[in-house]
Amino acid sequence: MVVLLLLTSALLSSYAGSMRGVDAQSLFTIRSIALSLEPREDVTRDTNVTVRCGAVVSSSGRQPLSREYTIYKDGVVVYHKTTSSTEDLLYALSRARVSHTGKYKCKISIEGKSASSDARKLTVTGLSPPVLRVEQPMLSEGEELKASCTAPGETGSIIFYFYEDLKEKRDERVNSEHVEVTFPLSGPGHHTIECSYTVLIPPDSLQSEKSSSVHVSVRELSITPVLDIFPQYKVYEGDQLTLSCGVKDLYNHFDSVYVYLSQGTKLLKSGQNQVNHTMKVLAKDSAEFECQLETGNVVKAVTKAVPVTELFSVPTLTMSPVEVFQKESMKLICKSDQDESERLSKGDLTYSIDPPQIHLLESRNGEFSGKALHVEFNYSCIARAKGIEKHSPILTVRPKVLVSTPKISVMNKAVIGKPFKIRCKSDNGSLPINYTLLEDYNPVSVVTVSVPSEEALFNVTVHKPKDIHKFICEASNSRREGLLSLKLDATVIEPLSHPLLMVIPPLPEITEGSDLIFICSIRGTPPVTFKLYRYGYDLPLFTKTSALNHTSFEIHDLVKLHSGMYYFEALNHANNIVSSEPVNIEVRLALWKKIVIGSFCLLALFILVVVCVLCFKSHRAIRAVDRTTVSVWTERPPQASEENSVVSNEPDVEYTEVVHPRSADPARAPQKKGTDTVYSELQNSPHDEADRQPYGSVEYADLNGEQPDMSNYPLNHYHQDLPVPVD
Repeated sequence: MVVLLLLTSALLSSYAGSMRGVDAQSLFTIRSIALSLEPREDVTRDTNVTVRCGAVVSSSGRQPLSREYTIYKDGVVVYHKTTSSTEDLLYALSRARVSHTGKYKCKISIEGKSASSDARKLTVTGLSPPVLRVEQPMLSEGEELKASCTAPGETGSIIFYFYEDLKEKRDERVNSEHVEVTFPLSGPGHHTIECSYTVLIPPDSLQSEKSSSVHVSVRELSITPVLDIFPQYKVYEGDQLTLSCGVKDLYNHFDSVYVYLSQGTKLLKSGQNQVNHTMKVLAKDSAEFECQLETGNVVKAVTKAVPVTELFSVPTLTMSPVEVFQKESMKLICKSDQDESERLSKGDLTYSIDPPQIHLLESRNGEFSGKALHVEFNYSCIARAKGIEKHSPILTVRPKVLVSTPKISVMNKAVIGKPFKIRCKSDNGSLPINYTLLEDYNPVSVVTVSVPSEEALFNVTVHKPKDIHKFICEASNSRREGLLSLKLDATVIEPLSHPLLMVIPPLPEITEGSDLIFICSIRGTPPVTFKLYRYGYDLPLFTKTSALNHTSFEIHDLVKLHSGMYYFEALNHANNIVSSEPVNIEVRLALWKKIVIGSFCLLALFILVVVCVLCFKSHRAIRAVDRTTVSVWTERPPQASEENSVVSNEPDVEYTEVVHPRSADPARAPQKKGTDTVYSELQNSPHDEADRQPYGSVEYADLNGEQPDMSNYPLNHYHQDLPVPVD
């Protein structure tokens, strides 16, 4: 039971501890972090600077949090510390130097969470003066100087510089404030030594001032080189020279000395203590000799110049004549302009051609004659005397080619009355070539062709086709008489003129269904391009290129729509366009159409005549009926007027009223007093316009001789009251 209780207590305590760890890890936050430079961001050398890093962290736990601080300078870690204190982290820079210049940043990490501050730049100005020290102020020639330079208190990457008499002698890069070097001095005498340094602060660098000067003396050694030359004066080419290079040791302190004998950059001989050399000299060779000795770090030299007189000058090779044509005679002359007659006898100086050629024979010393080759060739000559041999510069002989018979032609085209170009050209011939244009063998113009791409072109104008054959060309590239070409044979283009447009059949006879032929003719040089146009259309109806001065176009099965104005344009190689006068084409009706139309017209006329005759007969019949009508009145009542009539659109009607008489027998029953009206409607004839009235005609007949009382008998209600008749 006790064991169970202890186990339970342990489990509960471990669980509580784990819960506290979880709470401590999760219940905090980094609110801010800041970095500052104290006392300020810009300071001078030897100022104590403090980099302060402060972080504000909020936490709910009682246990302090483990804080990990890291300080960076220009992205490189310069300080790292882990602490549980809530105080600001301080990073001290005691007696700051320019190497401390840079951007600083602080980072804090707590249990997996981190935050960084903004960067702050620290600038430190001022460098410590360098301090120079030398080991020995007095040296012997050949000894090296040991010196040191110090940049007190400076840190970082530093380059030190050492100067001898204001000239930079040595440099050394180190990561400390002190450096020691050794270097030889330039020679005997007094020298001033200085030093300086540069602190590298990428991407910049700062240069210090120079140190105080230190004076060092170098004592010269008692050893010197000796150069002897025989002979040294009045030396000619080919003479033998004897040279000796050795050491003169006044005190015999040096056991091992090495000497070098040189002529310019050419080493003649070398050895210990002394060397000898014999040679033949030439004027072209450098006559300056040097003897140099080396022992330890000591290097000494002596030079001497020996003037050498030229025995004979370098020969020159010339050709006569200056220009030569293939297979023509030529002469090469080899000669030295200067020679020493005191040292050379007649016959000592000889000449030869290089390479030797069979076609050139030596006529006398230095002169070679022969025929020029077909191709260019390089020659040189050699002058020899007393074993000395000199070559002339290379002479390139380019035999010229005689001009061939020229060819004359027209460039592009020749048009009468317009300027054109005549080309004159030879297939072969060395430049320059003179071309002369002749007209009837009289010179017109001269052109000189000097480069291969150039052409001989002449501007001319002709006014008749036969004038083109008067031109010939002459070509010449030598003193000989020039060669003549054949007469110019070329086509001369006559511009177009006199355009004429004709049609078949003739104009009045053009009818529908027939074929129309346009015949175009013109004066000028073919080929000619003809284009037939119709007014109102931009594009040509027909286009044809003819090798003659005329052509024709056809339109088949003419219709009325083919009527219009037609014309043609013509163009030839003279590039002039001419137009003909327009022709008005009127397509008439076909004969059978005319017959049909005439027949229809005659038929229509016949029908019209028949209708008129029938109408006339019908009208006469109606008039006859009108005359047979009996009326009680012989004339129309005068009271009838247009004012009492009713306008009607119906045909005019004539009315006939018949009055029935009373019975003569008084015994008979009395008749009804009144009148019986009989209406007779007759259509008025259109041919009798004078008889037409707005109303129908009414005739009255009084059968009993009495005038009836019309007021007691109203008329039919379809008509108005008739007017009262008058006797």
